[in-house]
Amino acid sequence: MPAFKLRMRTSAAVLAGAAGLTALGAGLLPATANAATASPQTLAAQIVPAGQLASFNQIITHESGWNIHATNASSGAYGLAQALPGSKMASAGADWKTNPSTQIKWALGYMDSRYGSPNAAWTFWQTHHWY
Repeated sequence: MPAFKLRMRTSAAVLAGAAGLTALGAGLLPATANAATASPQTLAAQIVPAGQLASFNQIITHESGWNIHATNASSGAYGLAQALPGSKMASAGADWKTNPSTQIKWALGYMDSRYGSPNAAWTFWQTHHWY
């Protein structure tokens, strides 16, 4: 087969594969999202550093199931990160009760300041079942 035809077929295969990866990646980490319509997970993928996202996801999944209004009946902890008291999140924005972006920013800041990163927070969580 002439080199020209081989290059064309190879290029077409590479482009087709790249299109598939782009479509898959778009579902996992969208480039942009409207805070009013995006899921909290989508917003977190835009806010949390990629290398920390899996750990951040684990903690939030365990703490609130990604429910921004989650409230612990016994302690009163509130939101995605189960802040106690929930009003602590006001340091990230006045809309802390209803805005997942504000809660995510607060949670990331909390994990960074207390543990150094979401990865370190998740390591702690796995041992103690709280963070």
